[in-house]
Amino acid sequence: MSMTGALEKEIRRRIAIAGPMPVDQYMALCLAHPQYGYYITRDPIGARGDFITAPEISQMFGELIGLWMTAVWKQIGSPENIRIIELGPGRGTLMKDAMRAAYVVPGFRQAATVHLVEISPVLTTQQKRTLELLSMPTSWHASLNDVPDGPALIVANEFFDALPVCQAVKTETGWSERRVGIDANGNFTFKVAGDPIPHFAQLLPPDVRSAPVGSIFEWRADAPAFCLGKRIARGGGAALVIDYGHLASAVGETLQAVGHHAYANPLTGPGTIDLTAHVDFQALLRAAEAMGAQGHGPIDQGQFLRRLGIETRASMLKSKATPAVSADVDSGLARLIGHGHAGMGTLFKVAALTHPSVGVPPAFDA
Repeated sequence: MSMTGALEKEIRRRIAIAGPMPVDQYMALCLAHPQYGYYITRDPIGARGDFITAPEISQMFGELIGLWMTAVWKQIGSPENIRIIELGPGRGTLMKDAMRAAYVVPGFRQAATVHLVEISPVLTTQQKRTLELLSMPTSWHASLNDVPDGPALIVANEFFDALPVCQAVKTETGWSERRVGIDANGNFTFKVAGDPIPHFAQLLPPDVRSAPVGSIFEWRADAPAFCLGKRIARGGGAALVIDYGHLASAVGETLQAVGHHAYANPLTGPGTIDLTAHVDFQALLRAAEAMGAQGHGPIDQGQFLRRLGIETRASMLKSKATPAVSADVDSGLARLIGHGHAGMGTLFKVAALTHPSVGVPPAFDA
């Protein structure tokens, strides 16, 4: 049986036993099932994968994040031991570019150790290949809690969007959980649980509470944001969260599937396509701040990169480049800071979390 068939069979078995499955449970199985999950079995990034991320578009993205890290390192007094942590590091491209730029700053190389939080064996292998030329002390961990204590600079680029999302639908009698079941033709379909979720409405912002019947509201478990906020509040340092999402909690379905760079039905081919949902930055920052971290932003990715000097960096790269490479630099710049469907500049947002003693980090002070 194919891996797709095996995971689909497992999901059908669970639905047969327990009834329709909450959306977050379905998403978690599709992405992270220990044998058949999407992230466990493949390298999804790049031209041959299903999507492309900012570090793969241009080296400038990682370089500027590396320089942002060194600036914060100085802001916190240049500690002799600083843990550089990336959550969901993809192919390791961001970390490679970031460290190459950061090592220019005196003392940083001696102070830094790299810690990558990754669940995919396939991507871990790729990260080791990408980073071996930098010959820096690097460790891999299954979760942020496994990284040794102490001051840290943490990057989460397109990490939170892949965490399972819960959904509720507003009905005449309240907000009921949205689930994945099986229709009369034997296909997966969305269903609405019969009974409303008790006391759910009073937890919602007023404009969400008053949304019309049929509206969908998405939320994630607060645990990952709590974990991030606690790490920064206790150990010191800062975190950078870069993702596509919205500034304030609001109704609307954003769950989507992507396969081979095209949108797909999220209920087909479990384990073979990428499932994501927009990040609710308001909820994420609120959860992290509840653990004692200080939140900054979010601001648009385009604004963040401009404030860090991406246009100057592009000019420097072009001054020593062939016309073909110059064209690549221009196209990468347009993708990273541009507006509209092809650009990531406004769709993606950037937020920072800092220890209360740090003050405002670079790019968030305007």
